[in-house]
Amino acid sequence: MKIPRIAWAAYGFALFVIVLDQLTKFWILEGLDLREVGRVLIAPPILNFSYVENDGVSFGLFGGGSGRWILSLFPLVVAGFLGWWALKAERRTLIAAIGLVIGGALGNAIDRIQYGYVVDFIDFSGTGVFPWVFNVADSAINIGVLLLIIDSVRSERKPAVGAAHEKA
Repeated sequence: MKIPRIAWAAYGFALFVIVLDQLTKFWILEGLDLREVGRVLIAPPILNFSYVENDGVSFGLFGGGSGRWILSLFPLVVAGFLGWWALKAERRTLIAAIGLVIGGALGNAIDRIQYGYVVDFIDFSGTGVFPWVFNVADSAINIGVLLLIIDSVRSERKPAVGAAHEKA
């Protein structure tokens, strides 16, 4: 099967997110040694780097450690489905969205398989508005989902090609 050129863009977005996510986590763990330090003030109270081992899903929901392998397998299944969807997608926004979600899902799956938890460190909790600590992969997933919604709304507004207008 020949992979359409536009699908390669989705896979490229995914690869970029995975590499960026894993590099930032490596830097956090090995460069800043945030695991030992715990917290680094970047722009207090707005932005800090705080070490969190997230054994749940997004933003720590459903944590507790018992579902490590289920939570490792699920993103792989989602990424596979999205990779297949990219083969059929034609709109650029949809391709970007798919790539971002795939990359984010796989970035966090790598952590979960490697450590048993996801490494989170971006901390805006000092604002009092956003109490969760997250990472690059989480950001990519959220931006990707937002783009999926935007693409869906935009594609629903477009009239079908050659559709006749009703006359009153």
